[in-house]
Amino acid sequence: MRNIFIKKLISEAEKNKNLYLLTGDLGYNAFEPFQDKFPEQFINIGVAENNMVGIGSGLALCGKKVCIYSIIPFLIFRSLEQIRNNICHNNLDVKLVGVGGGFSYGNQGISHNTTEDLAIMRSLPNMLVLSPGSRVESEVAIDAMLEHDGPAFIRLGQAPKKEYLNSGSNYRLGDGLVVKEGVGVSLLSTGNITSDVIKLAEKLDLEGFQTQVISFLSIKPINHQYIKNVARSSRAIFTIEEHSIIGGLGSAVSEILMESEYSNILFKRIALDDKCHKTIGSQEYLKNINGLGIDDMAENIINCYNNGN
Repeated sequence: MRNIFIKKLISEAEKNKNLYLLTGDLGYNAFEPFQDKFPEQFINIGVAENNMVGIGSGLALCGKKVCIYSIIPFLIFRSLEQIRNNICHNNLDVKLVGVGGGFSYGNQGISHNTTEDLAIMRSLPNMLVLSPGSRVESEVAIDAMLEHDGPAFIRLGQAPKKEYLNSGSNYRLGDGLVVKEGVGVSLLSTGNITSDVIKLAEKLDLEGFQTQVISFLSIKPINHQYIKNVARSSRAIFTIEEHSIIGGLGSAVSEILMESEYSNILFKRIALDDKCHKTIGSQEYLKNINGLGIDDMAENIINCYNNGN
């Protein structure tokens, strides 16, 4: 997805000389085309993420549109104070471009497992929060981020080998994107796990379900009426995400449902338990041992649906 990001950024920089890209000594084998074409608009800050956010904020105060890039544990967790106080409180036009959500860097250990980022960024004032799951979604999300005049965070992962959307041209920020049509049971997902959710839906359909899959590339904002419309046409809603069960997509959807006339719908969040994930392993392995494998998710949904809770 970062290659999609840099192509979009080059296109935007050709029109806007005030667009800057800052990196914390990352982005090799991806950012060179931007650096070569716009050397005065590219700054490698080095391993100094707090300073990077501060410098980006200063550039934004001078009227620049700034994209700040690093892997999520360095970009968000290490620099939260600067993001909150400098960017959000001043409503600056700074885009936080983070890679490696969830267990993407699982082999690197606990410090690199980013399972709280969506919750943290959702809680910050003025912050747009985006989590695309495919090439098409990435293109739509990056366009929305660059058009947005204010703080934004985008969580980028690996683009799936098989694209599940034909187009996102009619997308409205805050809505979902219907990936698979179905009636009765709605699976709402965000980010890279959407590819797994499509396989999950196919497995559930073999068990007699008629599932629809809706992907949410925007975690904040979310269109309240869109969620209500999904609830109106569904017997059950399940949210699925490679993120803590607290504060992510599931929390955002449940908050909307609980304040609506659909508060009694069968609803369940499928996400990571609220604990420190200390096991080291591949992303696939860590998902499987934490209940996000396709078979485990299918069993979870079938049991919940049959028992009505």
